[in-house]
Amino acid sequence: MTLPPIRYDVCAVGNAIVDVLAPCSPEFLSARGLQPGSMQLVDETQSAALYDDMAAGVEASGGSAGNTVAGVGSYGGRAAYIGKVSEDTLGDVFAHDIRAAGVAFDTPRLGEGPSTGRCLINVTDDGQRTMCTFLGAANQLTADDIDPEMIGESAIVYLEGYLFDPAPARAAFERAADIAHRAGRKVAITLSDTFVAARWRAELLAFIEQSADIVLANEAELGALYETEDFDAACSRLAAMVEVAAVTRGAQGSVVIKGDQRVAVDAFPVDKVVDTTGAGDQYAAGFLLGLARGLSLEECGRLGSLAAAEVIAHWGPRPMTSLADLAKARGLKL
Repeated sequence: MTLPPIRYDVCAVGNAIVDVLAPCSPEFLSARGLQPGSMQLVDETQSAALYDDMAAGVEASGGSAGNTVAGVGSYGGRAAYIGKVSEDTLGDVFAHDIRAAGVAFDTPRLGEGPSTGRCLINVTDDGQRTMCTFLGAANQLTADDIDPEMIGESAIVYLEGYLFDPAPARAAFERAADIAHRAGRKVAITLSDTFVAARWRAELLAFIEQSADIVLANEAELGALYETEDFDAACSRLAAMVEVAAVTRGAQGSVVIKGDQRVAVDAFPVDKVVDTTGAGDQYAAGFLLGLARGLSLEECGRLGSLAAAEVIAHWGPRPMTSLADLAKARGLKL
């Protein structure tokens, strides 16, 4: 069988949402019953009420997987995105921003129904973010929205764990993974959040075992998935299920796993952590681009760490400095 040529390094499937970021105090969170560092889903009414209470902030197109492919684009990689927005102003903003990042995006918009999704992110002084997400049109993604040609022409298809909640989106994951594997491509998934891992543990484990080649997670998410605080044991269980995995550990850097290999990668130093929103997303951008281009596990991890360091040094979940220029300045291979 002749495989289609690779047109994209990474094609991501995820929740297409616009982020609203604002500073807050711990007291602001506790007064509203929000657990620091968590992500929870809210309805449109709850979203509107919280938005009215938040401090002045910034709005930026986001969504975990959308942030990742924007990072791939900043590295000079070829990226594509599949996600659902509505025919509204925020939908226009999202489409403009992701295309401006050099990402191919042509998923049909939702003509009727909920508005474009948004994530309200309150950030405390230590850079920790607490997210309340109204998914809106984002969770209206279905298997019919999966573009077979785009998937088949992508070296890696990256699936956002946040989108695992709605059943129709899970069916879209299954279709994307099936198309990718039929075309000889790799399928990656991110666990996204400890609460996602806890809510859908059995289903996620089944999907990972049957359909994923690559897993990205942070240490807490990995522990939640396997219900253990034993990091090494969790890594061993994950290594037995997938070809490659990368687990981030904050200031301790990350560990890249392949079979019996464990490659520890240091974090790049940052003068001041301003906002951790998008840190895992940008790590995924560098790591997946490195894998798509056949780099070593350590080189992949270093690209991920560099992108994460760039994004936590400023507000917002996407790079503000060319990652390609940063990599060149540090002698990193692309």
